[in-house]
Amino acid sequence: MSEEFERESMEFDVVIVGGGPAGLAAAIRLLQLDNSLSVVVVEKGSEIGAHILSGNVFEPTGLNELIPDWKEKGAPVTTECAGDRIHYLTSATGAVPVPGLFLPRPMHNHGNYIISLGQLCQWLGEQAEAMGVNVFPGFAASELLYDAEGRVTGVATSDMGIGKDGEKKSSYTPGYELLGKYTIFAEGVRGNLSEELMTKFGLRENCDPQHYGIGIKEVWEIEPERHEEGLVVHTTGWPLDNHTEGGGFLYHAANNKVYLGLIIALNYRNPHLSTFDEFQRWKTHPQIRRYLEGGKRVAYGARAVNKGGLQSLPKLAFPGGMLVGCGAGFLNGVKIKGAHTAIKTGMLAAESIHTALAGGDPGQSELADYEESVNASWVYKELHRGRNFGPALHKLGMFFGAVFAFIDQNIFFGKLPFTWRNRDPDHESLQKASEAKVIDYPKPDGVLTFDKLSSVFLSNTNHEEDQPSHLKLKDESIPVAYNLPEFDEPAQRYCPAGVYEIVDEGGEKKFQINPANCVHCKTCEIKDPKQNIVWTVPEGAGGPNYANM
Repeated sequence: MSEEFERESMEFDVVIVGGGPAGLAAAIRLLQLDNSLSVVVVEKGSEIGAHILSGNVFEPTGLNELIPDWKEKGAPVTTECAGDRIHYLTSATGAVPVPGLFLPRPMHNHGNYIISLGQLCQWLGEQAEAMGVNVFPGFAASELLYDAEGRVTGVATSDMGIGKDGEKKSSYTPGYELLGKYTIFAEGVRGNLSEELMTKFGLRENCDPQHYGIGIKEVWEIEPERHEEGLVVHTTGWPLDNHTEGGGFLYHAANNKVYLGLIIALNYRNPHLSTFDEFQRWKTHPQIRRYLEGGKRVAYGARAVNKGGLQSLPKLAFPGGMLVGCGAGFLNGVKIKGAHTAIKTGMLAAESIHTALAGGDPGQSELADYEESVNASWVYKELHRGRNFGPALHKLGMFFGAVFAFIDQNIFFGKLPFTWRNRDPDHESLQKASEAKVIDYPKPDGVLTFDKLSSVFLSNTNHEEDQPSHLKLKDESIPVAYNLPEFDEPAQRYCPAGVYEIVDEGGEKKFQINPANCVHCKTCEIKDPKQNIVWTVPEGAGGPNYANM
């Protein structure tokens, strides 16, 4: 590389990749322990919170430990949960209420809050910056840096100003090398650098495959008389069949807003299933429609969630760094919550690094005590108690799996003397299209149900048009030659943003990728039957901008 385009490097004590709850908690905890440390948080979103999407019913356990006086400091955590309602949807119109007595204990939300996780991350970012943390939004960490011994020494951000043809434009700016004694990876679900690390260091050798769901969410402003601030509504059943794991949520936030969505496990079998259209159909059920009629949709987004639990956790530490939060897989599936465990694991990583550096460690060691501290914490106890929840749904189906969950959690308190496994990767679950039932989805009405493109518009997604596609194919022939005849190319339907299409071009079928639509949910990389799609980071600041999601 010519000297003109040589990368600049910046050195820190600790580099943190990802400005979500785990990464920001790690940064804050490091400065709490030693305010002389130099710490940087690099975030690919245009601002902190831009790529954060979650339900979100928030359990404050981790925040209580990180910032005990968060209420006095004005954290945007104010809407207390006022009650739980669970409905088993038996059909497009039928429903059976599920008494609270029959809920698994961890699903009760007394003491929790309905929040925007994006707003909480913005607030955490402000706290971190006030303490002296360097926060760099709009820079996508795209490359791992190693020393001669193969230890992680930091990351490089992506180059800016490269055209679709791969050539440098006049606006070209090389990325930066962010070097640290330790690097914490807090990228969230299916982070591309985290996945590379798991492969390089064999971090997944002794665990089950990670399992995922796709969560699709909207924010509505509804009529005041239909609003019940603090109410938490969950549904199971329709429109999903008994063999398709998933369920819906509708949370009554402040100011007549409701957060609603549907989570569908990505081990679903029917290749004709459209995740987006299942969610739109779910909204038409009377138990959901009754809240939305007369209201207005104001935001849309989608994101993969990990759901493998304890059995799918990789090894957490490697020479020079560690994995934290949802990037490692710490979501508690029974609670359907991961922000509190993300905060706690970020704190534990920070404490491990502080102990090492305070003891004279020069850096780049493998800090095994981090994993030991996780295993000794309430995070591990939570995940161990709920370890059989996901495998039970997979083995028994939604109905009998729910019955097992009640017995396991409420009678045996998660202490049954066995641990079930699920070693079937999500991408191997599809039936052939010829053997599966075709699903006839109604057209959107533009009032309650909508199309993908108008939804992507509401996600505020933006990518520089003249840049290489961040969605790459290992083999360009597979979509048409294999996926289309075998599975009717499911990318057309599992993607909730209309990124992938099969189009006719001169009488021939062609696989078309529309990267500008991408909301960074990562579903394509997870569900593609041949694992042929590779998700890479676009230019910094590209992607959705989830205001208040």
